[in-house]
Amino acid sequence: MTTAQLKQTPIASAHKELGARMVDFAGWYMPVQYKSIMAEHMAVRNKVGLFDVSHMGEFLVTGADAQKFVQYMVANDINKLNKPNMALYTQMLTDEGGTVDDLIVYRLDQGYLLVVNASNIEKDWSWLQENTVDFKSVALRDISEDTALLALQGPSAVELMARLGGDAVKSLPSFSYATGKLDGINAAWGRTGYTGEDGFEIFVSVDKAEKLWRKILEQGQSFGIEACGLGARDTLRLEAGLPLYGHELDENTSPLEAGLGWSVKLEKGDFMGASTLRAQKQLGLSKQLIGLKTEGKALPRQGYPVYDGEKRVGTVTSGSQGISVGYPIACAFVPPAYCQPGRKLQVEIREAKVEGEVVSKTFYKRK
Repeated sequence: MTTAQLKQTPIASAHKELGARMVDFAGWYMPVQYKSIMAEHMAVRNKVGLFDVSHMGEFLVTGADAQKFVQYMVANDINKLNKPNMALYTQMLTDEGGTVDDLIVYRLDQGYLLVVNASNIEKDWSWLQENTVDFKSVALRDISEDTALLALQGPSAVELMARLGGDAVKSLPSFSYATGKLDGINAAWGRTGYTGEDGFEIFVSVDKAEKLWRKILEQGQSFGIEACGLGARDTLRLEAGLPLYGHELDENTSPLEAGLGWSVKLEKGDFMGASTLRAQKQLGLSKQLIGLKTEGKALPRQGYPVYDGEKRVGTVTSGSQGISVGYPIACAFVPPAYCQPGRKLQVEIREAKVEGEVVSKTFYKRK
């Protein structure tokens, strides 16, 4: 796909001004890095980083049956959002229990906001529309093209956000939502993220997105802010043990297999894919996601085979240098018999078998 055919976020010109290296990501022209992935990664771990994630999708679900519809379509329990301005992480499933997408659901004053992955916007939209048949009073609205999304992440994110939006942002709990002005610009934000650090994901109209991007970078200079690309976003989320759709999750993988059982509420009643997940819970899983710490400098990558001696037992889903932890890291699917922490396995990297050890998928956890 040529650059001319790629979708661009409203901040694309600002990325080019900053010298970003731009790539095709899910049909979008996106910054993969500015200075370097390592510098951006460490800025988020130690100070603060700003990401343009406007390629993500946003859907509004309203109407008298909105709560029942969302509750049926996702694996987590929407009843936990017992008042407006709360959020949770969940997955939409197929009839067979595979993962259509993972997403964040925000309860608003009227209805719900669903934030979905960029690569799945059209598929998710179709899946939601297909399943409104039994819910007569549901209205769906795709606001993706009207909405830009910025992610402000890192130990200094809260202080910087307070400088922009007032001290009230400091008291916003994790996985909560608020609206207001940031340096005079109307916006909404959730205390959510995809890096393993504290921070916010900020919703703003596309016509104000570049102005807000520039204001945040300007106000963030005294905090050591860095503009961050998709490269650092990937290394940060992998260290934090957060799944990436198309790697740890897909339509052939259930959230239970991906180690996301904490976000699946089998007791909540009927929901899409529930019978398969209940059977997996009762009968056991055929595959399970593990974390691997590997030796040496060679990096495990998606698709690399995992061995127990001469026997191939699994496949790497994601891998990179663990920039904060100081060693190569990976996630992989293997049969449950190979999931015990401390178990020795090998990853084939460029025709050589590299020793690895099964460890927690949360390679990094903030203090």
